[in-house]
Amino acid sequence: MALLFLTLLPDPSAKAQGTAVFSRVDVAGNQRIEADTIRVFAGIEPGTPVTPEQMNLAVRRLYDSGLFQDVDVMPEAGRLVITVVENPTINQIAFEGNKSIKDDVLLQAIQLRPRLAYSVAAAEADSQAIVDAYRASGRYAASVNPVIIKQSDNRVDLVFEIFEGRVTEVQRVNFTGNQVFSDRTLRRVIGTNEANWLSFLFGNVNYDADRLEVDKEKLRQYYLERGFVDFQVESATAELARERNGFFLQFTLSEGQRYNFGTMSVSSSTPGLNAAEFAPLLEPVQGGGVYNVKQVNRVIERMTYQAGQQGYAFVEIRPKVTKNAAAHTVDIEFQLVEGQRVFIERIDISGNTRTLDRVIRRQFHVVEGDAFNAREVREAEDRIRGLGFFKTATVQVREGTSPQQALVAVEVEEQPTGSLSLGGAFSSSEGLTAQVSIVERNFLGRGQTVSASVSASTQNQNIEFGFSEPALYDRDLLAGFNIYYRETNFDEQSFQTSNIGFEPRIGFPLSENGRLTIRYKISQDDIFDVAPDTSQIIENEQGKQITSGLIFTYAYDRRNSVVDPTAGFILSLNQEFDGLGGDVRLSKTRGTARVYTSYFEEALVLSAELEGGAIFSADGTRIINRFNTGGDSFRGFARNGIGPRDKCDIGQCKSPQEDLEVNEALGGNFFGVLRLDASFPIGVPEQYGIYGGLFSDFGSLWGLDDTDGSQQNPVDDALITRWSAGASLFVDTPFAPLRFNYAFPLKYVDDDELERFRFSVQTRF
Repeated sequence: MALLFLTLLPDPSAKAQGTAVFSRVDVAGNQRIEADTIRVFAGIEPGTPVTPEQMNLAVRRLYDSGLFQDVDVMPEAGRLVITVVENPTINQIAFEGNKSIKDDVLLQAIQLRPRLAYSVAAAEADSQAIVDAYRASGRYAASVNPVIIKQSDNRVDLVFEIFEGRVTEVQRVNFTGNQVFSDRTLRRVIGTNEANWLSFLFGNVNYDADRLEVDKEKLRQYYLERGFVDFQVESATAELARERNGFFLQFTLSEGQRYNFGTMSVSSSTPGLNAAEFAPLLEPVQGGGVYNVKQVNRVIERMTYQAGQQGYAFVEIRPKVTKNAAAHTVDIEFQLVEGQRVFIERIDISGNTRTLDRVIRRQFHVVEGDAFNAREVREAEDRIRGLGFFKTATVQVREGTSPQQALVAVEVEEQPTGSLSLGGAFSSSEGLTAQVSIVERNFLGRGQTVSASVSASTQNQNIEFGFSEPALYDRDLLAGFNIYYRETNFDEQSFQTSNIGFEPRIGFPLSENGRLTIRYKISQDDIFDVAPDTSQIIENEQGKQITSGLIFTYAYDRRNSVVDPTAGFILSLNQEFDGLGGDVRLSKTRGTARVYTSYFEEALVLSAELEGGAIFSADGTRIINRFNTGGDSFRGFARNGIGPRDKCDIGQCKSPQEDLEVNEALGGNFFGVLRLDASFPIGVPEQYGIYGGLFSDFGSLWGLDDTDGSQQNPVDDALITRWSAGASLFVDTPFAPLRFNYAFPLKYVDDDELERFRFSVQTRF
């Protein structure tokens, strides 16, 4: 091209300089694209000197436009002729062979569209984009072949022929360098599971590069919470099998030594802040226990808060860590240092097409003009993600109009927050249950929850409607209400009950870990369809009553996990006062205390729970108000299987029930139960989520206001202890965590209803 270009130069002086000047630029071969458009892409102007490099660049620009299949630029007798062959126009795009990913999803992944020009390069790029979409869904063996079908008028149909292949699962997860914790233990820490014949139940077996990064952080956090200050994940690699049907994950770890807390101290270089006033906040890290980064962070948060309360918003708490390798201890000096004065200039929110700005903004505990706090910004990002309203949520900080100003940019991507659930279940207690529920967790983009459900089983019928506002007046103030109708017809009872009521509520924190919820309840409670063989006590209690009262619920939660706790404790107290109008006047108290601990690196988890309650009423109680226990609450005994019972055989009952047999559980005004649990691995690979357990329950249910029943003698409502023990099998599934219990009643009375086997939906505890 360059040699031909030089030989055709019209001006000898121009030839000497390596340039040419063309009187005009002509275009040939174009059908749909205007000649002026082609000249613009070429970038060559008539009357302007043109070098060979500019000629080559013009050809490249025309090809890069994606509009042309072939381009030829040729000088002819003082003019430049650009001859093109246009790419065909795409008539339609189709996908063949795709089953796991729908057409509309694939169409969003590609760039080509109908009525655009087709090019081989663009089709190959879109084919790779489709392959990437399949890899993101776990199918690394997927392949795509773009095929064109020629039509009239230089048009083509573009068909992407797709071979999806099987889901590429994680075949094996290996660890090297770990000496303190076994591979089995570490596999429980990470989120990725190994594939097996039960993979369809347990999930998280597909390879995900993003999850691999999360797993690295989970391992790091796990070791740092157990004293391994020097721990590092040296590498985390994923090797694809030759057949492209599975991945082998390899984590190379450097554990280091386990350290204990050493000397803890506080120093202050900030005028006006006395280090001695912060010393009491060191309590979580004192005592020489195993180093735990969570406890260090808790101390930093408390010190930051106290400094802010004293008006020092720009103080940074810098932990100066000194490791004593010989003694394996960590000395920490918490330094109170006055940081750079940076204020929040603006909080910008984008991407929220549905959710109101204020729902996102209230996740920040700071506003424009407040002192910038990096920790608070990170925690706000976690709270935004925890809402569950967004597919992605990121918070970035940039410099504002000055170095002392910070811009906080929040970018989110909405995701569906409503759900329609149609389902059924079967349990040993309720039998077959069918349920229809509608839940919207972000009603009108306000962050409110609206729910409606209808469920029915052989023994229960429930209709409920609920509304919840998690941040009334944009404060940490929960408000909501429930309207319900509940009807029971238990097999073990010879009567039915119903409740129709309305319960507004409000909740707020009282401390870092404590929360109080206040409810008002008004309900109509009915005991009806009383059979002839029902206890005379229940016969006297039948009918409708209006209950109006206040319920106070306080919970103090110090568990290390809400879902699967292995340490800590939770306390709850529920106090009900009925008598604000209505027919019922009583005081009902119920409390629970549960503590958790673990051994052998959390393989063995132990828990102890003490629960009790008491009802006091001058007017007497009805069975609809009294406590009952058994089933899941007292294993080894059937639901309503223990406590005071009115029982007499034919010929032994009082008139008018002489010819009837009565056997009725009456509940009780008082109860207390101690539950002991242990769970542990049973040798099954941990990815199956199957654990074993042992349990023992000890307690009683007692106390009645009316003991004159159908039997000749008064009903025995004395405190009589029961005791049971047994074994459990826990199975975690994506649908629900299942628990199977087999119990042995060890101490009971003859009238108790025993139940050895029971299964329920329940976590390890």
